Amino acid sequence: MKPNLPACRPGRWPGCPVTARAYKKNARTALRECAILALTATALHAAQPAPPGTLGPETDELFRAGRVLFDIFAPAEVKAQYDFPTKEKWDALVAKFQGALEGDSVADLADCAREGRQALDALRLVPGYEDLADWLEQRIDSFEGARQTLPPPQPPPKRPGPPPPAVFQPVPHYQLWLARVQSRPAPARAATLMPRLRAAFAAEGVPPELAWIAEAESSLNPAARSPVGAKGLFQFMPDTAKALGLSTFLPDDRTDPEKSAHAAARYLRQLHGRFGNWALVLAAYNAGEGRVSRTLAQQKATTYTAIAEKLPAETRMYVPKVCALIATRAGVIPERIAPPGRLPKN
Repeated sequence: MKPNLPACRPGRWPGCPVTARAYKKNARTALRECAILALTATALHAAQPAPPGTLGPETDELFRAGRVLFDIFAPAEVKAQYDFPTKEKWDALVAKFQGALEGDSVADLADCAREGRQALDALRLVPGYEDLADWLEQRIDSFEGARQTLPPPQPPPKRPGPPPPAVFQPVPHYQLWLARVQSRPAPARAATLMPRLRAAFAAEGVPPELAWIAEAESSLNPAARSPVGAKGLFQFMPDTAKALGLSTFLPDDRTDPEKSAHAAARYLRQLHGRFGNWALVLAAYNAGEGRVSRTLAQQKATTYTAIAEKLPAETRMYVPKVCALIATRAGVIPERIAPPGRLPKN
């Protein structure tokens, strides 16, 4: 079937399929659509297969029809830059369509999806090809369905660069603690103490949201003390406090908000340098860095999640609780807590 189309410019005759928009398309796109249009008409004769090893008696006639379509639709600037496909290329493309339609390969079928969709758009412009276009539409549905069954293409390998930052692994029981603390009001002292604590953490290059550890440790009570000797907002034991440069007797610096906050931030920074992610840092802050190091070695692990069940029960509750408090009070979810930054210049 040949389209009865006079050569024209857009809108020159009633019902002319050549719209101004189609006429002004990018030159490469116009050529491709003209070629694919005739190519598809040829390829779709696979519905009436030719003898093995041949492309069918209609191929030469439809090849000539394709040239006619190219002469009619292609703007002058296209013809000046591009040639209509050679007979060899034409036959190769026809064979591709026929092979996909008759073959067993889903990948080959999927490979026709893009060209098939372009061909349908072009075919809809040509009077007399409506039935073929309707038939093609269902074939394209198969082409595109086949494409969806294929795994997505793998991205190209990235260039080697600096190692990525440590990933904050999922924390067991985090969602449980998030639900528990979201409805709790912050302690009454938060309004006056937290700006001071956050400023101290920032001055030490530690994310200021981590200052909310003080709520989990002491309910933001600077005088809080435990039966085993821990004291202050951050519940330092005497030996730890002394190692961080705090006095523990007359005066006891652990009860000083600014001094204890600076010490806590320095300690957290030190722990991050050793363990590399905040979940392990919080575990070490609660259970002791020696306990966490030994457990990592025993389990041949590198993440908190991998060793959580081997840590003390209190620690397994402490880590998700602190993460939930930070998310609720500061709006920073665990994986968004930044690593320590550069220390501000004095």
